Amino acid sequence: MVGTPEEVDEGGGSIFETVDHGFADFDLPRLQPTDHIEERLGVSVFEIEGRKALLTRQGHVLYRRGKSLVDEATRLERAARNLAKGQEQELRLAVEGLFPTWLLLRCLDQFAAEYPETRIELFETVMGGTDEMLLSGAVDLAICADTLPAGHRGEVLMRYRAIAAAAPFHPLHQIGRELAMEDLKGHRHLVIRDSGLQRVRHSVWNVTEQRLTVSHKSTSIRAACIGMGFAWYPEDWIREELAAGQLKPLPLREGAERWGAMYLVYPDPDGAGPGARRLGDIIIHAAQGVA
Repeated sequence: MVGTPEEVDEGGGSIFETVDHGFADFDLPRLQPTDHIEERLGVSVFEIEGRKALLTRQGHVLYRRGKSLVDEATRLERAARNLAKGQEQELRLAVEGLFPTWLLLRCLDQFAAEYPETRIELFETVMGGTDEMLLSGAVDLAICADTLPAGHRGEVLMRYRAIAAAAPFHPLHQIGRELAMEDLKGHRHLVIRDSGLQRVRHSVWNVTEQRLTVSHKSTSIRAACIGMGFAWYPEDWIREELAAGQLKPLPLREGAERWGAMYLVYPDPDGAGPGARRLGDIIIHAAQGVA
């Protein structure tokens, strides 16, 4: 089994132990004597502050490079396991909430008919949540929107159109003229929460300080229908509400529509098993049929 950065010390003690912000400090009783480590590496790795050993600048460089080697070894081990067992017993899939639900379920249903013994774990994510699951290797494939995590390549599935909309009786629809972005600032913007823990993606769609942030698209759409605010919604999300007159596109002079793209991404293309590849092919083919 490949060791983690905490397990690479021959003496059994922890060499590297990270915390949230990416730096490291160490409790000396748990640590292999620092002079032995520095003697083996030939550089100054630690500086001592009280009972803590902190990484020096050179130590951080070595840690980052060592972590990259461990991550690559982990990917190699995962690929070997997938090749050895031939077929995955479980597939983990992260899907950006912008992807049409009806289309996703159709793909999963087709895959289940072909691979009835394979369990599927679906993570419905928003913005940075998809990126985090890819970067951590927590999923076998993912559908991302608009941008891809650094170092990852994806295949374009489809473009989507987002429409600025609000209830017909919302005050913005009572102005009686084309709207400018300035007109939106006195009204509530309905926002769907980024599911990522780090929240490193900042939405370019935030146009006012008055916001209601929710976790689910259904909550946001319902809030818009009862006049609580406005939002840009993918056309697929609100097709029925538009047809029923519950929502109405805002007559914005600029920015009434926004376009984006969705991508299929494998965290480790070389290590993807046959089930992950087949599910990816099903999704690509289905998306091409509606693009």
